[in-house]
Amino acid sequence: MLVELHVENFAVVERLRVRFHPGLNLLTGETGSGKSIVVDSLGLLFGGRASAEVVRTGTERARVSGVFVAPPDPAFRALLEEAGIALEDEELIVEREVTATGKSRALLANRPATATLLKSLAPWLGDIHGQNEQQRLHSPESQRQMLDTFAENGALTAEVGELFGAWRACARELEEIDRAEQEQLRLADLWSFQRREIEEVDPRVGEDSELEGEKRVLQNVTRLAEHAGAAYQALYEAPDSAVAQARAAAKRVQELVRIDPSLGEVAELLRPAVISLEEAGLTLRDYVGKLHADPGRLDEVETRLAAIDRLRRKYGATIEEILEFLTVLRTKMQTVAEAGERRAAIEARREKLGREYAAAAGRLTRARKTAAGRLEKRVEQELAALAMAGTRFQVAFAAAGWSAEGVDAVRFLVSANVGEEPRELDKVASGGEVSRIALAIKTCIESERPGAAQHLLVFDEVDAGIGGEAAESVGRRLKALSRSNQVLCVTHQANIAAFADHHYRVEKQQSNGRTVAVMTELTGEERTREIGRMLSGQRLTPEALRHAAQLIEAGAAS
Repeated sequence: MLVELHVENFAVVERLRVRFHPGLNLLTGETGSGKSIVVDSLGLLFGGRASAEVVRTGTERARVSGVFVAPPDPAFRALLEEAGIALEDEELIVEREVTATGKSRALLANRPATATLLKSLAPWLGDIHGQNEQQRLHSPESQRQMLDTFAENGALTAEVGELFGAWRACARELEEIDRAEQEQLRLADLWSFQRREIEEVDPRVGEDSELEGEKRVLQNVTRLAEHAGAAYQALYEAPDSAVAQARAAAKRVQELVRIDPSLGEVAELLRPAVISLEEAGLTLRDYVGKLHADPGRLDEVETRLAAIDRLRRKYGATIEEILEFLTVLRTKMQTVAEAGERRAAIEARREKLGREYAAAAGRLTRARKTAAGRLEKRVEQELAALAMAGTRFQVAFAAAGWSAEGVDAVRFLVSANVGEEPRELDKVASGGEVSRIALAIKTCIESERPGAAQHLLVFDEVDAGIGGEAAESVGRRLKALSRSNQVLCVTHQANIAAFADHHYRVEKQQSNGRTVAVMTELTGEERTREIGRMLSGQRLTPEALRHAAQLIEAGAAS
């Protein structure tokens, strides 16, 4: 809903600030007074094309800003969140600035935005039905959405959308499997070779350190035997060996103990020392006995170390890393082996979802066609009351590819003349006629969903070419729409203006030698006089005032 509109240096508007209200807001004024500037300003806020022509002569830039009550729709909130826009007090300020050179910039909640983002948000902020703003009504997608709203297909369209999303997810997963499988098949031979190479060596954690130690021993057998033998002689075998010396010393200390028991502690210390020396000597003797040159074993060790070193150069700096790489290879090979089974399972699920989608889309098509028949009759009845009697309205269906919206392409067709085939709206209807068609469709849709959230509907020149009872019918329908929507309408008809909940007059005035457009909210006597002017022209008569009062009273009672 639009709360407030600010316009500065836009066309003939120097500075304008106006608050709008829920219900039916009517704008009236003399032809050329600037009434449609309000509609054009909103079009700019909704992402319309900016042009230097709108900048007031002699000024550098035009500014338009609107304060909207943000709709609660999750999709709208998601768009704002994606753009990094935060709401304050559930209100959204939309601003647009156009320079005299034709450049423009947009702001959302005081943050820079693009015109494309404004255009994306526009369907939630309001619909403009005017001479130059009929894109939404001409859009096949919007026409389908209107039909679904009329048919109350919300639950069914959601089901179709969910099934399509799941079906497409399966398709994407299969595509990903195909891409991965092609790449994996190209690499499978390499993976197989790498796995075989590691498994043939079959390295063991810590094995390289053990082999390096064994290699050092085998390379130094002679030197080890020489030093170990000498050590054995010095410890055990020689007449003056350490063991012999220790035994002799222990024997003498034992003699001393028999004389002086206080040396018993020394005797106790020597006893394990002698044992340790004996064990060390015997261990060296056994070590020397085992030492022997084995060129064959040295070759085996060196060959094994070379094989492990090759693996380290290719697959990891350590045996642990090599074994981790082997685990990855085995997983990849297992994935290749299981790809066929996974594909079959996904294909089966996709086929099942496809059948469910086709069934749901079929139900949606039938629901749309049933509702289309009702909508055609209702719209034609409404158009007859809007001075378009004899107009044929048709909802045409064509097969479309599978999508989240079903399998239907929907187009609204109109024949305004008897004997003419119905054709697309932009080919057979004038701007005023399209506005009335939009009004008729909106009236039919809103009658099917009482209590819906307030939405801004803007109608410009909806009364073009009509008067009398037809104008009154337009007024009644606008009034009906305003019970569940905020309606803003530019009109020249007193019969329509009388239904206003809030009435605004737009007029041109002279200020400092320049023409400016001003907008005033009318109440009481001012409103009666304005409607009287619309009835009688420049010369306001008592009869016109009485008639105006009667119209206002009748409009308030409706």
